[in-house]
Amino acid sequence: MKNTKPISHSEAGEAHAPLMGNAALMSMAYAGIDLAPLGVELVERATADPSDANALMDLATIMQLDLAPDVAMDLQAQALQIRQHYILPAAGKERIRLLALMAPGELMANAPLEFLVQDSDITLEMLYVSTELPVPTTLPEHDVLFIAVNESDANRPILELIATLLESSSRPLINAPQSIAALSRAGSWALLRSAPGIVMPDSVRVKREVLKQLGGGQLAIDALLSNGGFPIIVRPLDSHAGRGLRKLDDPEAVAGYLKSIIDNEFYVSPFIDYRSDDGLYRKYRVVLIDGRAYACHMALSTKWMVHYLNAGMADSAVKRAEEAQWMASFDQDFARRHASALRSIAARMRLEYLVIDCAETDSGELLVFEVDSGAVVHAMDPVEVFPYKTPQMRKIFAAFRELLLKAQHGRLFREQDSHDHCA
Repeated sequence: MKNTKPISHSEAGEAHAPLMGNAALMSMAYAGIDLAPLGVELVERATADPSDANALMDLATIMQLDLAPDVAMDLQAQALQIRQHYILPAAGKERIRLLALMAPGELMANAPLEFLVQDSDITLEMLYVSTELPVPTTLPEHDVLFIAVNESDANRPILELIATLLESSSRPLINAPQSIAALSRAGSWALLRSAPGIVMPDSVRVKREVLKQLGGGQLAIDALLSNGGFPIIVRPLDSHAGRGLRKLDDPEAVAGYLKSIIDNEFYVSPFIDYRSDDGLYRKYRVVLIDGRAYACHMALSTKWMVHYLNAGMADSAVKRAEEAQWMASFDQDFARRHASALRSIAARMRLEYLVIDCAETDSGELLVFEVDSGAVVHAMDPVEVFPYKTPQMRKIFAAFRELLLKAQHGRLFREQDSHDHCA
């Protein structure tokens, strides 16, 4: 651990052009805007003034979006050596000053809070914390503190450091680091496996050698999974967005998989076929804010590995109509049918803000794939194609703002009876 130091507002970059931030840059990329000219401008700024950490941080984001992660991480490291504290001011008069503790790393290293507070009266201050950076002795002034660091092996020491930093803090806190640390796939399964109304596939963490034995026939699948049997789902440790995720039907497929990937640790789960009668897979993203469930998106696909971007939602009016209906009826239908399951998730995970990727089983239970505090919740989809999404996203953003206000006044969900929050 490096030396400690206080953090002041004067270190947050007011002398330079403002930070654009991840949400603004990602929205531009999502809309098809070429970021190369902006990248050149940022390089020129950083060259002319090597202390311009805002330019370096924004350039690091562009490099990540341009699929140059090594360059991006080098630029981010340079920025953090100059300054660990960054500010995105409120739009207009500030009502809430939100301080997010964040970890160095790629875009998935932290909860993308910027999307939740864009164009609002919330100032977002971001303080990067790491065992490799000076540890702050005091925090910037704030109304509410949010731990934005996502669960991963790389982030576990950072979450432990933050827990130590907050031992003597009495300021309003959202998403305690100890609760975030429990969100590994195996940890989530351990917390939710006995919850009523929930099916969550067993998730076992194994080393490459174990998979090699499985693929070579020296190890039976039931030695790994209690309800053992093929097909199985295998994914590299800490992977996201489907990287390295495969459905393997037999030991030979396991052996072939290992030839295509270099990772050394994996999660193994049983495959649960969640196809509907029409042959489509339906995957839902639900946000729990202060214990209440909100519809984020629904994707329909002929493929079992469903991601919103590869499900062809923009190309199918029929799919969009079903998503719109799901959102419109969410409170009276989906949230009511799964009220017990959603209450259990809120109570057991002990997080005021979390995101659930899920489906439904044939018997009507909630099939939970993942629970985390950092999945993207955004309003980047074009309004002309997805007109029904804007009001729904505004509802989520308003609920997040209300969560901050409740935290500011000491009225968080964790201090209350959760009985009616998910109904």
